[in-house]
Amino acid sequence: GNTRVEEACEMYTRAANMFKIAKNWSAAGNAFCQAAKLHMQLQSKHDSATSFVDAGNAYKKADPQEAINCLNAAIDIYTDMGRFTIAAKHHITIAEIYEAELVDIEKAIAHYEQAADYYKGEESNRQVLGITNKCLLKVAAYAAQLEQYQKAIEIYEQVGTNTMDNPLLKYSAKEYFFKAALCHFIVDELNAKLALEKYEEMFPAFTDSRECKLLKKLLEAHEEQNSEAYTEAV
Repeated sequence: GNTRVEEACEMYTRAANMFKIAKNWSAAGNAFCQAAKLHMQLQSKHDSATSFVDAGNAYKKADPQEAINCLNAAIDIYTDMGRFTIAAKHHITIAEIYEAELVDIEKAIAHYEQAADYYKGEESNRQVLGITNKCLLKVAAYAAQLEQYQKAIEIYEQVGTNTMDNPLLKYSAKEYFFKAALCHFIVDELNAKLALEKYEEMFPAFTDSRECKLLKKLLEAHEEQNSEAYTEAV
């Protein structure tokens, strides 16, 4: 029994690779998918996950939704095996498909968040920290677009705090605190003022930055405008 399943598995994989050469992406995806299911029957989880990823990568060029289904199947296997960083990588791929192909921002956000979450356990690794921040910054930017300012603020502050002590990344921290303060400014001017003071205290290098000076000008202009409006009203 098993030998025949193994042979079928090999044949599907060979066929998939030939379809790939012919750029017949749907057929390649389908054949890899069949191979993945047979690997599962044989209890070879790792091979099954690899075939699902191959299927996802082939489908990516023809059928984005099917690509997502295959990558999700791979993610299930990897999380089951405790391979969270590999699962995270595929969550990012799914998020990118939702961004670029299917334009479903809410779902892209969910997958970027999941990726960042899985990477969290590995943050002692500098490279992983960079990828985690990238995912979180995507989430923050989209949250702000969707007017979820509180969520955006929390993430920008978190990433700013993560990066301000890192000699290689601290220059970017200014930008994140700037964006957090801008989101505050949209919601409530007083909060923006308080946030700005807090950021300067946490990260003294922020005070002399262009970003900080610009925010102070914005706040001043806003106050002047308000006091003029108030004077006119009275």
